[in-house]
Amino acid sequence: MQKKTIVIGASPNPERFSNKAVRLLNINGHPVIAQGIREGKIGDIEIIKGKPPVEDIHTVTMYVGPARQAEYYEYIFSLNPKRIIFNPGTENEEFRTMAEEKGIETVENCTLVMLNTGIF
Repeated sequence: MQKKTIVIGASPNPERFSNKAVRLLNINGHPVIAQGIREGKIGDIEIIKGKPPVEDIHTVTMYVGPARQAEYYEYIFSLNPKRIIFNPGTENEEFRTMAEEKGIETVENCTLVMLNTGIF
């Protein structure tokens, strides 16, 4: 099974960067899961609410600000990701340190830029 990327903080609003990231991941052939607080769809991808178990996650890409991230720590660690991308505005030293102590690679970069430059 191909490893997936989960977008934490996905929005059905096409103007939001999280929405653009889900669409661009999909267009580039990356299996993607959209997790958010509002129901909706991004193209043909359903936004999942809550914190359901998901298997085969390689990358978590954050679109939730640091003030609201603590409620996601346990969930994200339960996904056993290999990498967490902190998009601009989501940088969090506490979470980054916790992740690195668990052997998870952390990256402070923009998912959209990474995809568009081939470094994703």
